[in-house]
Amino acid sequence: MRRPQAILAFEGWNDAADSATGSVRYLVEQFQLTEPFAAIDPEEFYDFQAHRPHVKIDDGGTRSLSWPMTRFFAAEVPDGDRDLILVIGDEPSFRWKTYSRHVTQVLVENDVENAVLLGAFIGRVSHNARVPVVGVATDPDLVTDLGLMTSSYEGPTGIVGVLLEACREVGLPTLSFWAATPHYLAGNPNPKAMLALTRTVRDALDIKVDLDRLDTLANEFIERVESALETSGELRDYVTELDVADDTTVLNPGASAELLGEIEDFLRDQPDR
Repeated sequence: MRRPQAILAFEGWNDAADSATGSVRYLVEQFQLTEPFAAIDPEEFYDFQAHRPHVKIDDGGTRSLSWPMTRFFAAEVPDGDRDLILVIGDEPSFRWKTYSRHVTQVLVENDVENAVLLGAFIGRVSHNARVPVVGVATDPDLVTDLGLMTSSYEGPTGIVGVLLEACREVGLPTLSFWAATPHYLAGNPNPKAMLALTRTVRDALDIKVDLDRLDTLANEFIERVESALETSGELRDYVTELDVADDTTVLNPGASAELLGEIEDFLRDQPDR
């Protein structure tokens, strides 16, 4: 591959509203990739009661199992001078250090020159506002050069944080982009956050990607949310307060549980309809 760059995302704690994995899946579709060139066998790394394999039936009626496997896709970028490796998987249950070494080994052996790890967290933000994207990097100057919000978060982390450190250890320059998603929409895939992450990584890596379809999905998503809010004046007022507050201090990945509790308390206090 030509001076490859890597983009990685993982389902689980790092992936609020499927925003990070949704972004990478969109790129996989855009480059029309179907078969990975490498995969990490899941046997060592997953609790299959928590990450159960899925049964699939093809058009001929044949059943097959799909395991929670980490897959590496190679994308040739015809309009650029650098190619891409796209990685998507589930956050592992066990042996995170060994798992991270496997991931970085594949990247290093394929001469990846730099990488981007995508994540998303639940924040006290509105669906109407521009999606805040927070940057973390092995070299802080990389975040400053892109003009992204920085993070001072300290606390529990997911596999994205562990992989960022693993990339640092092997000398691979790595950025991590985190999108903040509305806590009152935490149970829904968020195309608007997917679009923000995809646009950010496109600009950071200087790759050409058609975002029209994702932009359409994001607009349709906002329309559905607005329609749903019309049925609840109280929730509409709550969202309006978020629009007015515009408080960036609430962008804390560690506050997800607190924010979910807040919206659950709000909904519980509403009269039955």
